[in-house]
Amino acid sequence: MEEEELDAPLFITWYQCVVSVALCATFGYAAKWFPNVITFPEFKIDLTIARQVLPLSVVFVAMMTFNNLCLKYVGVAFYYVGRSLTTVFNVALTYVILKEITSVKSVLCCLTIIAGFLLGVDQENVTGTLSVIGVVFGVLASLCVSLNAIYTKKVLPCVGDNIWSLTLYNNVNASICFLPLILLSGEAAVVASFSHLRSPTFWTLMTISGVFGFAMGYVTGFQIQVTSPLTHNISGTAKACAQTLLAVGYYKEVKSLLWWISNAVVLVGSMAYTHVRRQEMKQVHQENAEKEMLTADAARPPKVPL
Repeated sequence: MEEEELDAPLFITWYQCVVSVALCATFGYAAKWFPNVITFPEFKIDLTIARQVLPLSVVFVAMMTFNNLCLKYVGVAFYYVGRSLTTVFNVALTYVILKEITSVKSVLCCLTIIAGFLLGVDQENVTGTLSVIGVVFGVLASLCVSLNAIYTKKVLPCVGDNIWSLTLYNNVNASICFLPLILLSGEAAVVASFSHLRSPTFWTLMTISGVFGFAMGYVTGFQIQVTSPLTHNISGTAKACAQTLLAVGYYKEVKSLLWWISNAVVLVGSMAYTHVRRQEMKQVHQENAEKEMLTADAARPPKVPL
């Protein structure tokens, strides 16, 4: 007998957010009762801060929604290529939001990534497994991943640069934002008719996934805090590449040479972009250091001859 699957990705993500809020509450009260054992922000909701974090939460909900929908319509192996435009969107958003002009080398790297993406889409079409709507959701997910990293960096000062506080407010907002989407998508009826809804095993697995989601959210925010949105996006690309290799091996899929080339082109373009940006940032750092030295020398009083 075929095992019934719960086709409700928004509901599953909503539950993960609820678990994250519950964990924040648990750790918050534990830190209050046992301050010498655990350190965690107090569990409280400031509506002013919640409103400040809301733009990030909206982007987060969109990112998770499009991400789940992309996986729903495309295979895990193609997910890497489908989500490969994150770096490209990061460059575009940096120009639009921060008004920073990107170098020609960086643009060429982005064009390489786009070429790999288009080749991958073409190969999925050749094999007859292409889902246009899945690709669209993948592109939208890439856009939202870039926005999420940028807004995380922007919103962190609102919570005193505390990742745990940001996790709490973001998940509280997301838990509320997901509810109308669940109703509008018809997932509420799907969940209500699910035969394993009263199964302890089902809720145990759901809760475990929520715990992992909580941990991933913290790691993501911490990485963005100590590095940059760009670094986070690049590491995400590397993770997706490894995920593709694992998926192909796990599902024992046979892919064409051009399909593998498309993945390689995306990876090479991403690596080249990383190298170019590293060199550019290093050059800017050196120029700033030289300017500081010149300014310091100019500020020193002239030596008076004896």
